[in-house]
Amino acid sequence: MKASYNWLKEYLNLQEVTPEQLADQITLTGIEVDSLIEPGKGLNNLVVGHIKSLEKMEDSDHLNIAQVDVGAEELYQIVCGAPNVANGQKVITALPGAKLPGNFKIKKSKLRGHVSNGMICSLGELGFSDSVIPKNAEDGIYILPEEAVVGESALPYIGLDDVIIDLDITPNRADAMSMRGVAFEAGAILSQKPEFEKITISESTESIIDKVQVAVQNQQDTPYYKLRMVKDVTVKESPLWLQRKLMNAGIRPIDSVVDVTNYIMLEYGQPLHAFDYDALGSKEIFVRRAENNETITTLDGQERTLSSENLIITNGEVPVALAGVMGGQNSHVTKETKTVLIESAAFASALVRKTAQSLNLRSESSSRFERGLNLATIQTALDHAAALMAEISGGTILSGTAEINAEQPVEKVVSIKLGRINHVLGTDLSLEAVAAIFTRLQFEFDLIEDQFNVTVPLRRWDISIEADLLEEVARVYGYNKIPSTLPTMESTPGELDEKQRLTRYVRRFLEGSGLAQTISYALTTPEKAERFSLKSSKTTSLDWPMSEEHKTLRLSLISGLVDNAAYNIARQSKQAALYEVGHVFYENNESVLPNEEEHVAGLVTGSLTEKTWSADNTPVDFYTLKGILEELFSTIGLKESIRYNASQAYPDLHPGRTAEIQLGGTPIGIIGQVHPLVAQQFDLEDTYVFELNLEALVQAEKNPVLYNTIPKYPGTSRDIALLVDESVTHRQVMDVIEANGGKWLQQVRLFDLYQGEHIEQGKKSLAYSLAYLNPEATLKEEEVNKDFEKVKTALAEKLSAEIR
Repeated sequence: MKASYNWLKEYLNLQEVTPEQLADQITLTGIEVDSLIEPGKGLNNLVVGHIKSLEKMEDSDHLNIAQVDVGAEELYQIVCGAPNVANGQKVITALPGAKLPGNFKIKKSKLRGHVSNGMICSLGELGFSDSVIPKNAEDGIYILPEEAVVGESALPYIGLDDVIIDLDITPNRADAMSMRGVAFEAGAILSQKPEFEKITISESTESIIDKVQVAVQNQQDTPYYKLRMVKDVTVKESPLWLQRKLMNAGIRPIDSVVDVTNYIMLEYGQPLHAFDYDALGSKEIFVRRAENNETITTLDGQERTLSSENLIITNGEVPVALAGVMGGQNSHVTKETKTVLIESAAFASALVRKTAQSLNLRSESSSRFERGLNLATIQTALDHAAALMAEISGGTILSGTAEINAEQPVEKVVSIKLGRINHVLGTDLSLEAVAAIFTRLQFEFDLIEDQFNVTVPLRRWDISIEADLLEEVARVYGYNKIPSTLPTMESTPGELDEKQRLTRYVRRFLEGSGLAQTISYALTTPEKAERFSLKSSKTTSLDWPMSEEHKTLRLSLISGLVDNAAYNIARQSKQAALYEVGHVFYENNESVLPNEEEHVAGLVTGSLTEKTWSADNTPVDFYTLKGILEELFSTIGLKESIRYNASQAYPDLHPGRTAEIQLGGTPIGIIGQVHPLVAQQFDLEDTYVFELNLEALVQAEKNPVLYNTIPKYPGTSRDIALLVDESVTHRQVMDVIEANGGKWLQQVRLFDLYQGEHIEQGKKSLAYSLAYLNPEATLKEEEVNKDFEKVKTALAEKLSAEIR
């Protein structure tokens, strides 16, 4: 909401309050001020000029030589190429020395040998956006009214002497989406009561009842609907004061009828719509739900296909407007319009919102209907619009209002006790202080002992319960004045639960291993959302996404890590080591909402160390990442329960370099190389990733970490080389050795793998070192040999291994 400081001065005494001070106070009371806009800041030497004579420049098809009266002793000669310049006009004139937006300085110059002492300006040259420049001035200069005083500053005439307070209105404070609402807010801050112009309306003896009848299909969809009629109007350009207010609010002036409806919307927060009565083709207005596949061509020239979720205004048969959103092209006001039908209504917020969303047709009008309206001003705004329209466009107002029979809105009464206020806010306010606050807010109240029975005006429809009154007292009193206190209650020292503790440890461990944390969007494209998923699941997509790039909830964290790695590599980062802890979303057959699981994922590509004079940067591989995971599992007590099984079930991972990670036989994650074709799409070299279900790690039974003294007795070792089938895995060999190694076997380590010359086709050689230790005594040779023989026998029997 863009609130004009000069407009506010029409309601309040702001002589001793600067725009900056007012903006600060508004922010402190709960409505954030995004910015202060000074459209005329830095502009100078802009005056009202009067063109006394105009002649075509020789040898030019568009330039004119104007003699302009700027209030000086002599006329200024100015060369102007605007197509709408004419003799006798009053125009905005930039004198030599003037500075325009973009640091453009006006100097005395020559054009084709003719002296030009300044410039006749268009609104675009003064910094106005194309979206607010009136149609009659969009291709030329802006013409000032006859009453403009020659030689005076031109800034006040076009609103450039104003300051615009840009308010960020939250959904609960829709009352501040009008100038009157902002005036009440500023009045509460300054302890002033806003003064509004009293509206008087002069009606003819002719009644509107004879001209139009109103009906609605469902009064819950349309609780209030009113019409007034103004006939014999002349649609023309709006007066300057009206255009000025609209442009500073970001609205483009159109004509004297449409501009009045927009002005009333800004002042009251009540959207209006003007119909060309003669174009309606009937004496009936019927508000109903649209039929499926019914169509309407809106004011923007687009044909819209409707559904039963859309509320429409009809002439009894065909749609003539989308209720609360936009009018129809078949009934809009034109230069030929003579009779205007003005609509003021309240529509169901949900229906307006659904229509605006489904048709992608949000407007100033729909945004107000969606948030709610002040029901007390539906009739007042309608009367004011009719009076203004008759004043500006001529014509007469027919007597009466065509409307549906609706109950009068009733003000709510909300009660609160002084003790409750002070208890919640931690203050020591008196009855008089709280009463003064309600008076500043223009809230009427009855005081019974220490209880305030507050009658909430209809303009504050956001207030309905005790907590709302507490908020009003707090913000007007001043959040900065409320003392900071700690709660007085029994409490226990806070501590992390098991999930929080483990998640924090995992983060620290991965960062200690050289990985940097990233945070990715949970929403991505449908294609990326399905990649690298640990289990088969349908994706969950938003009905109304902010963009196509953020439409579908992810099934895996790896996809986001790949995006992040590609982003960094593309910016000359030679390696990437990343991790993320976050949620993934699987389909839920029992609910619309998906199931959420917290996962941890990592990615490495390039190398983990930089090349130095003494060491090369060794590229990362599968075992780099596997080593990090094994150390993680070991430190949290899960190493004995973890198994890695080769898998080809993940199409986005390398089929020969991927393993499923199992915990006690249950899959909890994956580790592997990103498929070369996928990596190629992202311009990545060999890239390795993992992803784990963090919740499974939390719930798993863990072996406690045991600390032993340094052994007093020496251990011994045995090496063994095996010739086995190529299909035998390292895990199978380890299982056999560990199952048969005896109680003194402490460690098994693979130190050699060989295939090639002197090895039979389809076979491979594996060499292991077995470490033995008795912490209580010196091992005897025969004990070790006995256990070692059992290992050899078991390998030969179970794996058909040939001991080399």
